[in-house]
Amino acid sequence: MSLGSHIEELKRKHQDLSAKVDQAQRAPGVSTLDVAEMKKQKLRLKEEIARLSGV
Repeated sequence: MSLGSHIEELKRKHQDLSAKVDQAQRAPGVSTLDVAEMKKQKLRLKEEIARLSGV
């Protein structure tokens, strides 16, 4: 897998996770702990994308 395609895959995962966070925040009964964990995962992906992109 090339670096470019790896970065694109990470961006796709970030977008998917973002949608899940939005959905979880609107759903009743979703634990704030679960939402916080998803946000942490999203941040880790964003940091990895930035690191690999050289930004």
